[in-house]
Amino acid sequence: MPLPEKRPGENHEQFVARCMSAPVMVRDFPKAAQRLAVCEAQYGRADGMDKRLQITSAVTGWQAVEAKAMEGEGALVARKLRRFQMVAYTGGAMELGGWPHPVVVDLAGMRVAARSRPILKDHDVAQIVGHTDNIALSESAINVSGVISGTGPAASEIISSSENGFPWQASIGAKAQKVVFIPEGRDARANGATFTGPVYVVRKSVLGEVSFVALGADEDASATVAARSDASLALDTEVEDMDFEQWLSGKDFELAKLSDAQTANLKAMWQAEGKAAVAAGADPAAGAAAEPAAAGAAVAVADPSEGGAAGAPDGADAIAGLRAEYSGELKRIESIRKLCGQDHAEVAARAIAEGWDVVKTELEVLRASRPKAPAVVTGASVPSAKVLEAAVCLSAGLDAKKLLGVFGERALDAAHPMRHIGLRELVAECARMEGMSVPRVFGDGAETITAGFSTVSLPGILESVMNRVMLASYEATPIAALELAQVGSVSDFKEVTRYRLLGTGGFEKVAPDGELKHGRLGEQGFRNKADTYGQMLMLTRKDVINDDLGAFLEIPSQMGRSGAELIDELFFSLLLANPGGFFGTPNGNFLDGADSAFGPDSLTKARTLFRKQKAGPGTKERDKKPINVRPEILVVPVELETEADVLIGAAQLMMDSMGVKTKIPTDNPHRNKYRVVSAPHLSDTFFSGASSKAWYLFANPAVLPAFEVVFLNGRREPVIERVDAPANMLGMGFRGYLDVGVQEQDPRGAVKVKGEA
Repeated sequence: MPLPEKRPGENHEQFVARCMSAPVMVRDFPKAAQRLAVCEAQYGRADGMDKRLQITSAVTGWQAVEAKAMEGEGALVARKLRRFQMVAYTGGAMELGGWPHPVVVDLAGMRVAARSRPILKDHDVAQIVGHTDNIALSESAINVSGVISGTGPAASEIISSSENGFPWQASIGAKAQKVVFIPEGRDARANGATFTGPVYVVRKSVLGEVSFVALGADEDASATVAARSDASLALDTEVEDMDFEQWLSGKDFELAKLSDAQTANLKAMWQAEGKAAVAAGADPAAGAAAEPAAAGAAVAVADPSEGGAAGAPDGADAIAGLRAEYSGELKRIESIRKLCGQDHAEVAARAIAEGWDVVKTELEVLRASRPKAPAVVTGASVPSAKVLEAAVCLSAGLDAKKLLGVFGERALDAAHPMRHIGLRELVAECARMEGMSVPRVFGDGAETITAGFSTVSLPGILESVMNRVMLASYEATPIAALELAQVGSVSDFKEVTRYRLLGTGGFEKVAPDGELKHGRLGEQGFRNKADTYGQMLMLTRKDVINDDLGAFLEIPSQMGRSGAELIDELFFSLLLANPGGFFGTPNGNFLDGADSAFGPDSLTKARTLFRKQKAGPGTKERDKKPINVRPEILVVPVELETEADVLIGAAQLMMDSMGVKTKIPTDNPHRNKYRVVSAPHLSDTFFSGASSKAWYLFANPAVLPAFEVVFLNGRREPVIERVDAPANMLGMGFRGYLDVGVQEQDPRGAVKVKGEA
């Protein structure tokens, strides 16, 4: 593979990272290593110093796995690859060469660029061992696993010596980016522990390569470091003062989460506070770093939002004013920069300098992304219904990108100045749009309300906006039932019956005469039907006079949430009611007893019960065949959610077969085999049959549905329609409704575990 050219303005670190990020197949790792070595030799290092921290610990496990390798004339030949596991760092303080005091790497500020990284021997890029396939950072440890995929002498040496029992150690290289020095007598928190100075805390770092080394940590996995340079810390990275970090913490900032520019600007404010403290005769050590300043001298403070320096009046009043303003400004600028990215730097600069909000910035970004069209100059006019509707949608806080696709750029631009429109203005503008004369001053509202309520546009605009608000709220509400049940459609409210061909005899050998035997539908049918659920709402004269559009639009927003909650309520009410003994021993989908409490062993029993289910056209057991469907979803109450997440996500179990905790880990057979769905309904006493201990295994509902949710004509979302208000109501009426039904289907699609005797 040819050596890439170094790009203009690209520093060494960026160039080397780009070289190593090019696609490389396993068999090409030696070429990649050679390419990196050539890069280092040709261009040297960024500053002549090596910034890597080589954190060393023990290799904790090996495992042989099947893999495919290219050999000969392109033939695929199966061979064994070795797996390895490493606990690379346990979060403690380390004595590192070239660092005058112990070093703690804060894992909360460590960044991992990619899960797959090359594995080397002795940090030598020419000695390829393999690659990682998982790098996991916890609060107090770095865990690495991967395969020995190298084909050279280094990989062979690692495998051969490990088979002979040689205790290889793991060394992981990390580049320090932001370091805080903790002086003697001071404390700092990192990795869930407290460290007393003098000590360096690496608040920001980037995880690099991983190596096998011969000498490493002691028995309790404490880390040691093999430094490759005698460079001092001051030459390798920027060191922050402990007083500055404490000042940031007092203002709810975390040093590890700040960019370099934000850190520099906040440090300027910290130093300015120190100057003000000196000028006022206070002790600067109490909260800021002091610098000599004459009493009463003016203090210039750099704005921490990166928007540039701003002059401020003398003394503590200026500092207090900045403290009150910079938090919101920081959030605004961070949102703008995230929205603009690198493609719209000019828009970001204008937005920051001119104080734009996020909505205006988003519209400008969308406008800049489109082809330019000739400007059209028009005179002032009454806004159209489309512009008014767009203004109400902006006032409701709906997503600007989606609104752009609905209304178009021109209408959205015209609506932007009216993005805070109220009910009074909306009613008046609708009347003016239809040629009615309304007072300039709202007054008691009688004339304006009468005119607005008689228009065609006002109810149409409100109906459309309410549907959009309701849909946004509905889509933002999680619906567990739609993950666990098959979703179907019905064309009317009649009960429908569905049959499945599962276990009805299947394919049979064709007779010599070529006759095919007829398949038979199962005797068991599954029924379902949709019903209507809804409510009414009114826009009254009182709502308009109060001029609270937000309060009125909260009603359809709540209707959207209620529609989503209704589906879950119907589903879990049916599930917990266990209709007709759906979960029971006769159906082979129920477990109970003291040993059914949630855990690895009971999960194994439930999975076995699920996999042994059978189906067939007859009633005799010998006529039925296994259906061979695997469970994919683990459903638990919220009380078991954390335990389920840990069990499914853990690589190893720390308990024996009796459930007793042990120091000897075993591989977790359930790791990543199920998707965990947790629902508060399962243990809520509002529902009959609720339990905080019972749990379930479900098949993929697209393969074998235990339950079905149906919607009329396939419409899953609620709908709002305008209706005539009763004669005794002074207002405008709307109704919202949802057509939905839930019914149990095939009991072989789920297993219930009681979790207790």
